[in-house]
This record gives sequence, C-alpha cells and structure tokens, in this order.
Amino acid sequence: MERIHDYYRPMEEHKGDFKEVEKLFTLEDLKPQVERCQSCGLPFCHGSGCPLGNLVPDENRAVAAGDLKRAYELLSVNSDFPEFTARICPALCESCCVRQLDEESVMIRQSEKLIIETAFKNGWVVPHPPAAENGKRVAVIGAGPAGLSAAATLRRKGWHVTVYEKNANIGGLLRYGIPYFKLDKAIIDRRQKILEAEGIKFVTNTEVGKDVAADYMLKRYDAIVVAIGTPAARDLKIPGRELKGIHLALELLGNQNKAIGGEIPANPIDCKGKNVLVIGGGDTGSDCVGTATRQGAASVTQIEIMPKPPEERSPSTPWPLWPYMLRTSSSHLEGCTRRWDLNSLRFTGRNLHVTGVEVETVKWEFSPDGKPLKFAAVPDTKEVIKADLVFLAMGFTGVPTDHPIVKQLELAQTPRTALISKPEANVYCVGDCANGASLVVRALAHARKLPL
Repeated sequence: MERIHDYYRPMEEHKGDFKEVEKLFTLEDLKPQVERCQSCGLPFCHGSGCPLGNLVPDENRAVAAGDLKRAYELLSVNSDFPEFTARICPALCESCCVRQLDEESVMIRQSEKLIIETAFKNGWVVPHPPAAENGKRVAVIGAGPAGLSAAATLRRKGWHVTVYEKNANIGGLLRYGIPYFKLDKAIIDRRQKILEAEGIKFVTNTEVGKDVAADYMLKRYDAIVVAIGTPAARDLKIPGRELKGIHLALELLGNQNKAIGGEIPANPIDCKGKNVLVIGGGDTGSDCVGTATRQGAASVTQIEIMPKPPEERSPSTPWPLWPYMLRTSSSHLEGCTRRWDLNSLRFTGRNLHVTGVEVETVKWEFSPDGKPLKFAAVPDTKEVIKADLVFLAMGFTGVPTDHPIVKQLELAQTPRTALISKPEANVYCVGDCANGASLVVRALAHARKLPL
C-alpha cells in the first residue's frame, strides 16, 4: 500500500483563500495506511520520534479497527492539544517510522488529525477539572504553546491557574505566527473554551513586566511559569536596512492573522501587484510566500544562504534521525521561485524605498557525509534581485537581555540568551524561552515536565 501524497484541496481553490489547505482524510482513507503500522516490531516513532511520547502503535491499532473513540483515549494520554500538532507538526515520528526502511512511512500525523476531529465532532472532548484543588496559585506568563501546555498540566494537578497574555487573544505563535491556511484560529478558540471550563483563567491585553510588574506577581502567586517564547527575530543588518518596504516576517504574518480575525481592519502590508522577496528558507519563509501569493503578489522569490538540500535523505542524517532533505510546502507549489547559495550583501533603493537586494553566490564545503560546514564567496557572481517588498524570515535569536521580565525576575541567561529557571524562587521557564527557538511539539512536551 503506497502512502497517500494528495494532501491538499485543489490548487486553484486553496491559493486564493486563507482556509486550511489540507484535506481531512476519512477513516476509509486511513485504515489501509495505519494497518501497515501493525507489522512493526520496535516502534521508534513512540520512543525516539515523538517528543510527547504519543502511543502511536496503539492509536493506529485502534484506528485500523475502526475504534476512533479508543484511539482518542490513547492519544489523550500524552497529548493535550493534538488538534494543533496534527496540523503543524513536521511529524518527527514519521521520519523514524520503521516501515521507512523498506517503503514509505506510515501516515501518523493525518491519523491523529482524524482522531481528534472525530472526537470534537462526537462530543468526546469535554472539560476535565481536577479531582481536588491543592490550594496553590500559579501565574503563567504567555499563552503560546508552552504556556497553554503548562496551564493544562498544572490545572490537572489542582493548581489555580491564571494565564497572562499581552495580545488580544491567546495562542502566541499559533495565532499570530502560523497562517490561517495552516491552522484556522477557530481551532484555538474551541480549545480555549475547554480550558476555561476546566477552571483556567485567561487575562489578555496584559503584558507582564509593563502593565503589571513581574516581581509583584512573586508576592501574589505561589509560583510563576515564564513561557514568552523567543521574541527577538534575527535581523539582517546590512547596508540599506533602513529603507521602507523591508519587514520582519511576523510583521506580515501577524498582521494578516489579526486582519482575518477582526483585530484590525486590514493588513497594513499589502503585497498585491508587487515583487516580493523572502530571505530565509524555513517554514516561516514559506508562510510568507503563501501569504504574499494570497494577497496577489506579482512575483514571489525565496532565497537562502544554505545550499539546496538533497532530494532524498542525506547520508549525514541516517534513519532514524530527522532527515536533512529538500522540503516543498503547499505555498511553494502555489508559485514561487526558490534559490539557494545566495548571501545578501546590501539593499538597494530609490526615494527611501527598497528596490532590490544585492546578492552573491557562495560555495559550500561539505563533510564526508554531506553536511554543509562553511562557505566562501564565488567571485564575479554579484547580482541584484528586484523587490518591492522584502520579508526577513531567518529565525529567532532568543530573549533580549533587557526584557522587562528578565530584569524584574532577575533571571540568568545562557550564552544564547535562553532563560534559566529559578527553582529556589519558584520561577520556571518553559518552551522556546528556555530552550531556544524550536518546534511547537517540543514546547508542548517541555511544559508538561514542570517540576511543580
């Protein structure tokens, strides 16, 4: 049985709207897929792949038997928000699926999406308040993936949980970073109602460290959980950076989500009819590509300083490691020029507005197993890529040392500016702010391990 590769709604349909691009597979679609899981003798997907430790083989066995309620019960053991990960997780579990040794991996992420959506549809997802209160109060700062996971975990243990969020709505990166076409925000609102019914209180439009002092909260709560993510985006400080029309990726993505959600009347950044350049080849860059396409950009180009990954798994990342290989998103398929081995040298402009980026081709030196090590400029390869708008999507660098929460709670930081918990003061840091920018699933898993 071949793996299903047709994930998306018709191209001409999904490239013109902000609805989720992926189809929801049926039980009939997925039963033959998950049945392939049952011949595995050693489930690396569970033990090595999934940061949450989801019981993948057991879930798949239940799906194969047509018992989706049992599958939901199993999925809920380790996963508080499978509706999020089933949409945006890169499926580390699938990369180390044992079946991949002789054929394609089992469709785990799509199976979990079917499970959780069936559970919501049938009313199986209900609030589960704690059996007993412990009388203690905890403040969670940040309502992103790690903050929500920490809140759910501590509420189960009987804590009185209050989550503070600086934005108008909860979700963090889920709401203000990931586009609607990958994760509809009604999915977050649906879960919020469950969390509130369990007794979790959300205080939005409140920035701890500014609107309310973080050190004051030490007196009001028995513990504080810091889950503020990595607010500092990596910038590109090259000549011409001051020109208009150059934006950090989340300026485009966040405003687009706010506009769709009704928080603002329209996205102040309009790509319609413009030549758009995205610098950065990761998922955030891909999200910028898809957003620009939907806004009606005349052209979209995405460039990356790294070399083009191989079409197949690189020898540098043998099974069961997460494979280094070329990945093409639905946004790329909608129409995008992708280029690699390009180092950005300076922005060009006219009348104080960007008109392009001067780049230079680089040549990479590789290790014997194919891992890129270092690069050098290729002589006489400079060129200017025309651009009316430029979006910088080069990742995140950590938590600024002058961040109000860092100063007021007197938190120590690692050399890479990740935050270090203070157990002696009952202050705990979880998710990306503690570990550096990473995957949503890792943030969720880290917050579940709070020693409280």
